[in-house]
Amino acid sequence: MKRKINSRLLGVNFTKEGTAEVWLWAPDAKQVQIHLPEKNIFISLFKEDNGYWHGATRLIQPNDLYFFLADDRQLADPASLSQPQGVHGPSQAVDLNDYNWTDLAWRNPALNHYILYELHVGTFTTAGTFKAIEEKLDYLVTLGITAIEIMPVAQFAGDRNWGYDGVFPFAVQFSYGGAHGLKHLVDACHAKGIAVILDVVYNHLGPEGNILSAFGPYFTDKYKTPWGDAINFDDAGSDEVRNYFIENVLMWFRDFHIDALRMDAVHAIKDFSPTHILKDIRLAVDTLQRATGGKHYLIVECDLNDVRFIQSVDEGGYGMDAQWVDEFHHALRVATGHEQTGYYSDFNGLAHVAKAYKDAYVYDGIYSNHRNRTFGTPVDAQVPGDKFVVFAQNHDQVGNRMLGERLSTLVSFEKQKLIAATVLLSPYLPMLFMGEEYGEQNPFMYFVSHTDEQLVEAVRKGRKREFAAFHLEGEAPDPQAPETFKHSTLQWNLYNNDSHTLLFCYYQQLIHYRKVLKPLYNLDRTRINVDLNEQKQTLIITRAYHDQQVFYAMNFSASRQDVAVPPSFTPWKKIIDSAALEWNGPESAPCTLTSSATMSLQPESVVLYSNNHV
Repeated sequence: MKRKINSRLLGVNFTKEGTAEVWLWAPDAKQVQIHLPEKNIFISLFKEDNGYWHGATRLIQPNDLYFFLADDRQLADPASLSQPQGVHGPSQAVDLNDYNWTDLAWRNPALNHYILYELHVGTFTTAGTFKAIEEKLDYLVTLGITAIEIMPVAQFAGDRNWGYDGVFPFAVQFSYGGAHGLKHLVDACHAKGIAVILDVVYNHLGPEGNILSAFGPYFTDKYKTPWGDAINFDDAGSDEVRNYFIENVLMWFRDFHIDALRMDAVHAIKDFSPTHILKDIRLAVDTLQRATGGKHYLIVECDLNDVRFIQSVDEGGYGMDAQWVDEFHHALRVATGHEQTGYYSDFNGLAHVAKAYKDAYVYDGIYSNHRNRTFGTPVDAQVPGDKFVVFAQNHDQVGNRMLGERLSTLVSFEKQKLIAATVLLSPYLPMLFMGEEYGEQNPFMYFVSHTDEQLVEAVRKGRKREFAAFHLEGEAPDPQAPETFKHSTLQWNLYNNDSHTLLFCYYQQLIHYRKVLKPLYNLDRTRINVDLNEQKQTLIITRAYHDQQVFYAMNFSASRQDVAVPPSFTPWKKIIDSAALEWNGPESAPCTLTSSATMSLQPESVVLYSNNHV
């Protein structure tokens, strides 16, 4: 089967004339039929090259339910676009062409314009649907968000899950609104000027309803991941497995108009073939872009600090456009009071925040005590900041705590403002986690809705075992309990209450100034100076663009600290001050400053100045 860049081939797809084209990879099958149970119709498929089975028919219509019968074994479609009866039910035929897009004038912004906002469909609103997200888009525009990042939507068991247990990579979670609902959301986002990033999982599949191995060697026991056998990207039969996931990438971009993919934990992808699967994905996306004239980004979560992932293909890299940097988060959390336990033990606080600001990776070829080895590679200063996504909170860092506490319940209001500025004024792509901007109080906990009781019990025991050392803090919440899910839903009524509204306005102002001050939105890492005083726990960042400069002074200590004002050819004018009375702070900093003067920083505060305020 030769890939068509302009249309999906795997599974059931419809031509413009209404014919259903069916392709299934089942290399070991002796006979394959497609069964339409509601019509009691059986359609035989014919064996093609490389283990594919093919058929073309007008007997299948959009919305028809169907199974494959591979040697009399009844199974859903591994490339199913819809599972209306869940992961154990039949697939549903979907016509991907049956949507009237209104975003033809949309152009994906340059990556350095992205202000990211991560959200989980099920808990972002009480309704937990794509349609309900649309009702909040004006709110996100007002905040200043330019890109939403949606946690995985591939069909999973039940209707409560983070999304990383998906088992049908092509099917959009039915309880969220299915394929049509996701398309409508993307269309609505583009109308509001918001790009859409979709989180996808190519390192494993979930435990319940996973049927891929019944069709072919989708998995290999050569490697293990934290979630079981690895996906087969380099073992016998891997060519068509690679094609399956490349087809998935192309579908999201081409058929759903997704702007970027965030690929989960690519360090857990095991591939020692001559061409890494990420590089093949990059090349396929480049081909799509040339054919359509569109622009799509590939963003990875990677725990290896290896520049090969973000280097271009021409440089010998995998060509990813950007990566998450967990180390920025870890250093910032330690600097603001988190205990140095687990992987946090590798981080010494503000000195590592300063290093992250300057060098992107903290561990860039230096010894890691936690790993007990030298770790990472250096990042050349010429690599722009839009290659890295930073954050103070995300689904992992909140949800993998035993009780799912957010920063708003762990640190003071002053620290929340300081942390927000550290991220939003950074020389990288900033990402917020839903509700962070107004200080959401509800936790974000781990939740599932498996139907297999043995699996449910195994998940419960696993969570209890994981947090056994924290028994004094209480019991780990039951992931299966509906209350765990409900308690993780955002409380939108908080947004209109006192300090929550104030915090929202503060985030809004930070985002605004990031967009209008050229030294802040220009992510040239060669024009940044980092001045650390570990004794005082202060950090002064100076950034420049042509003749315009900004500096922001951050005090991470609990005491007032005096710091020297950076040199400038014109007086410094204050832009925003977290300690100002308007932000419920203790005392405002001076409105203007002169070079080499001394200024007094309030405890746990940040103040931003510019020498050429626009």
